[in-house]
Amino acid sequence: MAKFDLTSRMGQYLDRHLVFPLLEFLSAKEIYDETELLKAKLDILSKTNMVDYAIDIRRQLYPNEEVPEELKQRRAHVVAQLQGLQQKVEPIIKVMGNDDVMKNMENMRDSKTLINFLAKDFNFEINMIESLHKLAKYRYECGNYSVSTSYLYFCMLVLPPNDKNYLSVLWGKLASEILVQNWESALEDLNKLREYIDSNPNHFGGNSLQLLQQRTWLIHWSLFVFFNHAMGRELIIEMFLYRPHYLNAIQTMCPHILRYLATAVIINRGRRSALKDLVKVIQQESYTYRDPITEFLEHLYVNFDFDGARQKLHECQTVLFNDFFLISCLEEFVENARLMIFETFCRIHQCISIGMLAEKLNMNPDEAECWIVNLIRNARLDAKIDSKLGHVVMGAQPLSPYQQLIEKIDSLAVRSETLVGLID
Repeated sequence: MAKFDLTSRMGQYLDRHLVFPLLEFLSAKEIYDETELLKAKLDILSKTNMVDYAIDIRRQLYPNEEVPEELKQRRAHVVAQLQGLQQKVEPIIKVMGNDDVMKNMENMRDSKTLINFLAKDFNFEINMIESLHKLAKYRYECGNYSVSTSYLYFCMLVLPPNDKNYLSVLWGKLASEILVQNWESALEDLNKLREYIDSNPNHFGGNSLQLLQQRTWLIHWSLFVFFNHAMGRELIIEMFLYRPHYLNAIQTMCPHILRYLATAVIINRGRRSALKDLVKVIQQESYTYRDPITEFLEHLYVNFDFDGARQKLHECQTVLFNDFFLISCLEEFVENARLMIFETFCRIHQCISIGMLAEKLNMNPDEAECWIVNLIRNARLDAKIDSKLGHVVMGAQPLSPYQQLIEKIDSLAVRSETLVGLID
């Protein structure tokens, strides 16, 4: 399974704190040697302020060794630094504890008005925001993500978008919301960050490489949001497939992301129209990246190789079961992939043996017959079952003009927005 694991590729584009959930997942799956995973965790922890966690991991790795004095001293240093930073922003902490003041602040759109209001009534000085930003980062490095989110939210209210720390605040807020699993806020922060990157290329000095790097990082971080938020499976298709800047970043820097885009399209029945565009991209990138999920779509929609698709579906189940982001989609994926095999097969054949169909769907004949009956009952399929002969007889399946129109305009809004952006 290790050959299909993307953790080492993904880790290059993730904040070190975001790598921990992936390592914990791998540890539970027992794909790699536990000692190696513990060493990887300890290596990452050495670059953070999570000293207590580092001591725990070290004890698991070296149970017979004493905790080095250096680590104990580092812990004392971290606590002292934290107290010092906390004192510098005491007035802001008091403001944040006052709900009425915070509500007033949220209604003030202009950062200058906000700063004047705080300076007048709360002894606020603008250099305190610099200290608050440092404290939020320090808290984050200590693993206090929920505290960090509130500090960074305050910074976002006060700082103008052209401030040198504004981009750092946006990234920090997104990471913190992901780590406390607050998906609604994380999606808001993701959209803010995307809009900031896309609409302010001048902040990056017109450096195309830097913009490409920012988008590549955002693509990877967004996976946490898209595979946990209720709307994520729809939004991932719009962002990765129909926004040229992000599709270009995937094709240039990280074609392995096609695994997640392909999965989203497969499990999203309402976006079947995206399949054609996706398959085209998969074919273009097949020389740089392939895995069972992209190969499943190639077998089914390029080669019409149903036996190959069936074999790949079996491999896909293993891939999804061992992928941190995709494990929750496993049952939905298998159900929709089988439906895709069945629909494609039915377009080609009018009379189908249930036994043969069951084999292609990795099901036993009784289970396959039951599954097809449910499809017909739910009005997804114009077909009849002849139980004596063990056949499925297909009816004519013309696509209604309404459905054709829906498929044509499905991605029109995103394409139009993209075109406007290119013209600008």
